[in-house]
Amino acid sequence: MKIVGLMSGTSYDGVDVVAAEFTTDGDTLRMRPLGHRGLDYDDALRESIGALLPPAATTIEAVCRLDNALGEVFAAAAALGVELAGGRADLVVSPGQTVFHWVEDGTTRGTLQLGAPARVAARVGVPVLADLRSADVAAGGQGAPLVPAFDALLLDAAGGPRAALNLGGIANLTVVAPGAPVLGYDVGPANALLDAAARRFLDRPCDLDGARAAAGRVHPRLLELLLAEPYYAAPPPKSTGKELFHGGYLDDQLAILGEPVAPDDVLATLTVLTAATVAAECARHGVTEVVAAGGGVRNPTLMFRLVELAEGRWRLRTTDELGVPAQAKEAYAFALLGWLSWHGLPGAIPSVTGARRAAVLGAWTPAGPLHGATPPTPPRRLVVEP
Repeated sequence: MKIVGLMSGTSYDGVDVVAAEFTTDGDTLRMRPLGHRGLDYDDALRESIGALLPPAATTIEAVCRLDNALGEVFAAAAALGVELAGGRADLVVSPGQTVFHWVEDGTTRGTLQLGAPARVAARVGVPVLADLRSADVAAGGQGAPLVPAFDALLLDAAGGPRAALNLGGIANLTVVAPGAPVLGYDVGPANALLDAAARRFLDRPCDLDGARAAAGRVHPRLLELLLAEPYYAAPPPKSTGKELFHGGYLDDQLAILGEPVAPDDVLATLTVLTAATVAAECARHGVTEVVAAGGGVRNPTLMFRLVELAEGRWRLRTTDELGVPAQAKEAYAFALLGWLSWHGLPGAIPSVTGARRAAVLGAWTPAGPLHGATPPTPPRRLVVEP
């Protein structure tokens, strides 16, 4: 079965596209990567997403316009994915762009992803699975993170506790250990605050290769203030996003600090913030190895800080060593979730999301009969029986 997976994360810089072929061998699911690509959002689309994200006010017109604009981009990405699959795919998983994750008092009340799946289905002519988070939210879960289902199948816990780390806009951690339930949750910001600082102080989308952070010095009082964020002390299950960690949040912390901080020092401090929060969680779970993926692995300054704070307690490597490109891991994970949903299997893990039950994820947008069903002869009239 060939599946195209799409992913646009909290950094909202573009869409990762993958194609994979899945086959079963007893209780083993085999995934053959068929290729991956990236489609960057143009400046106008990035600005439209940013203008709609909390804490900004918006209108339903802006939501509708963005939904359809994103749908066109995801449709183009899906078409590219079908090409990677050799010109034919059985389904496309298009989870959309998260624009709001509604959390009150630690409980997720709802979640919203945009991306007009009907436009994707119309473009590629195969069924599209979208809205993957809502079923878990309806079952009492956080709706995130969902990638631990992939991590739990990929990582072998027999050798001791291991962790999968994704460094996107938000840092997510999955922990597998012998005889223990799978754990997975959002640790805190990875690139979210770093990118906000780069836009604010450097007028750039990011601090390329962490160069400016490497040139700066950690500001102890700012780091102490940032580490006092209550989210870090909250127990899992928990999830977060740019509804908490955004540019305004950073501005507020700097205002509370009440003294000027050089841009490079802000970036250096934020880099250590991400590394310190991740390292603390890895230490808490006693992991022996961390397998990292996401855009953050391209930041050598962040990776250096992680190794430094590991203090030899755990080994850090990337998913490339396991055959999964680090830049495309989440897209491959969503392709896997599509395989599970196609077969009526749950994709969310209750021990991760806090749901009452394991939910089959997603909503289908058909482009013809689902699951290979033969369509009947189209009816010409309807008779209502008494």
